[in-house]
Amino acid sequence: MDLNFEEFFNEYEAVVAMAENAFEKVRASHSECIKCKMHCADCCHALFDLTLIEALYINHKVKERFDGDKKGRLEEKANITDRAVFKLKKKAYKEFEGGKSEDEILKDMATKRLRCPLLNEEEKCDLYEFRPITCRLYGIPLSIGGAGHTCGVSGFQEGEKYPTVNMDIIQKKLYEISDELVKSINSKHAKMSEMLVPVSMAILNDYNKEYLGIPDTEKSTDGKK
Repeated sequence: MDLNFEEFFNEYEAVVAMAENAFEKVRASHSECIKCKMHCADCCHALFDLTLIEALYINHKVKERFDGDKKGRLEEKANITDRAVFKLKKKAYKEFEGGKSEDEILKDMATKRLRCPLLNEEEKCDLYEFRPITCRLYGIPLSIGGAGHTCGVSGFQEGEKYPTVNMDIIQKKLYEISDELVKSINSKHAKMSEMLVPVSMAILNDYNKEYLGIPDTEKSTDGKK
């Protein structure tokens, strides 16, 4: 089986278009509050995870755009970031086991600052055209799990009412696309569609047949190839 996920990437890109449209609507009505500009990299230090379909998409675009020394430098940065993410999540898990509430842990994690490996020395994204949806919506009011969030450098004021993008709806759609993909490849990992990974891991992962749990149909009935 050739690993061609174009059908699902097209579905993902439709969600991207929906997110872009939502951002532009807010910009049209509250342009004075949106502070996004060239070299502003506040969103490039936020800690967040990607669903399977978005991780596969980012991984695919990285393979298309990076090779040789450029790929090596990116992977080196991704490794450094990924180790930092692992330490933060390990610490959060221990705190959860120790009785700290999930809400407290999530609020604390939201304050952590980690430089995205895709952010270059010029404070620009090396994969800007194909950046994750979270990056595209950063800077406008968002609703996540019923709680409001917005960029710390924006002009949106706490307590005021603004058009708000419901990230839970977007996330649900991404899970649905991921689930469709997992079923289409007949993966032995039934719950792979629920997987979440940071951008660093999406860059580093080798999403081959073994990783995705795709059955080996090349084996003959006697078990020999």
